[in-house]
Amino acid sequence: MKKIIYIHGFASSGASGTATNMRNALYPEGVVVHSPDIPVMPADAIAFLRQYIADEQPDLIIGTSMGGFYTELQYGYKRILVNPSFQMARLLTFRGMGNYDFHNKREDGAKTFKVDKEMIAQFRELEEQSFKGVTPEERERVYGLFGIHDKTVNCQDIYKKHYGDAHFATFDGEHRLNDIILKTAVLPLARTLLDLNK
Repeated sequence: MKKIIYIHGFASSGASGTATNMRNALYPEGVVVHSPDIPVMPADAIAFLRQYIADEQPDLIIGTSMGGFYTELQYGYKRILVNPSFQMARLLTFRGMGNYDFHNKREDGAKTFKVDKEMIAQFRELEEQSFKGVTPEERERVYGLFGIHDKTVNCQDIYKKHYGDAHFATFDGEHRLNDIILKTAVLPLARTLLDLNK
């Protein structure tokens, strides 16, 4: 079995609809999709992900939004960044601090979480690590997919500045994925990168 790790977005969980649909679509093709709950605090999240990925050794990592930001930092693996949010500190400062509801069920049963100054500071510190490991080899491993109607996050120029446009593509969609975008944009690219089309 080939293996994908899916890294969910902000306020989501490993039980998101995207993860479930990806798992259902690819399992019959010999691909298992792991989608863990990511810790809320960025420092905890990146430490967790690096260990999880080192243990699982996936063939491909796919991340959406905040998950795309975290996915960029996982050097050495094939990666798809879908509407990556490379400026989480700025986004959360603009949205405001306070309590937020999770969009999906979490394994630990948590319903809400808090955005505070410490979270924003950790995002800002982590953002300083972004793109530090970009090499010609990494540019070959990384693909960026961007919704042309995304009004939540627009990091296309940041992506192209560091990774160029060789693996840059857009799709007719918004920030959050739906079944159609998953089927027409994300899964075909994943199949190609996993050599499932041969």
